[in-house]
Amino acid sequence: MSGTRRMHADEAHTDEDLVRRLLRAQFPQWAELPVRRLASGGTVNAIYRLGAALTVRLPLLEGGSESVDQEARWLPRLAPLLPVAVPEAVALGEPGEGYPHRWAVHRWREGEVLTEGATAGAEDLARDLGAFVSALRTADPAGAPEAHRGGAPALMDAETRSSIEALRRTDEPFDADALLAAWERTLTVPAWSGPPCWTHADLMPSNLLGADARLAAVLDFGTAGVGDPAADLIPAWNLLPPAARGIFRDAAGLDDAAWERGRGRALSMAVVQLPYYRHTNPVISANARHVLHQVLESP
Repeated sequence: MSGTRRMHADEAHTDEDLVRRLLRAQFPQWAELPVRRLASGGTVNAIYRLGAALTVRLPLLEGGSESVDQEARWLPRLAPLLPVAVPEAVALGEPGEGYPHRWAVHRWREGEVLTEGATAGAEDLARDLGAFVSALRTADPAGAPEAHRGGAPALMDAETRSSIEALRRTDEPFDADALLAAWERTLTVPAWSGPPCWTHADLMPSNLLGADARLAAVLDFGTAGVGDPAADLIPAWNLLPPAARGIFRDAAGLDDAAWERGRGRALSMAVVQLPYYRHTNPVISANARHVLHQVLESP
């Protein structure tokens, strides 16, 4: 199960016993509820089901406390503007029991984690994703943090090139020169010059829940903030089939340059993820392979 194998050298250890001890110490009203770790493609949080109506989110890495605080501050302001459910914190926990980060108890959100390449209902899902991306851009950016991946592609150049070279040294069946050429194409595209706007910046399938072939919820706003809205176009390559991309693009309402930057961002994320996670996170590594195939095959 993804998440049970150590992904980062410096990640915090978590398990069901830790969750129970943290609850007994800080939120005893929930301490007797059943606790079960959820299978997840997530790389920065461990998620535990708590009873029928709650989840516990434990950050794995340094900086995780800040993402917990950011969600608690901003999601109540963003949620009324968005067309689907988002995380709702019902309690914020403090470090304790040997665990070093702040953590959160959230309401359970119904839905199935989406998977790359599914075609059933893809057109409706594409419209829903585009509507979410468009709605998020309407939020007031005053005082918002900078999005984790919200800068110009040039800021990712060194890491992307290094990761392509790391991928070249593996047995993965990708043409590193073709990936480099696709990335360099991104660098020729004009940077975002519009007004500051909100972006989720991590619309990976593992952060998206579906129900009845529609988008039901968007999770994990720990990277969200003000930045280039092209960061939110990555589902075109990490999730949607080619036939649904145009629908998503139209619903998202962004221009040709943003589309090209979005393609480059999807490529960059995938080439960084694959060498790093290919032995520790099968969900993320499978998605990265999918993205690289889609990027190389798309015009």
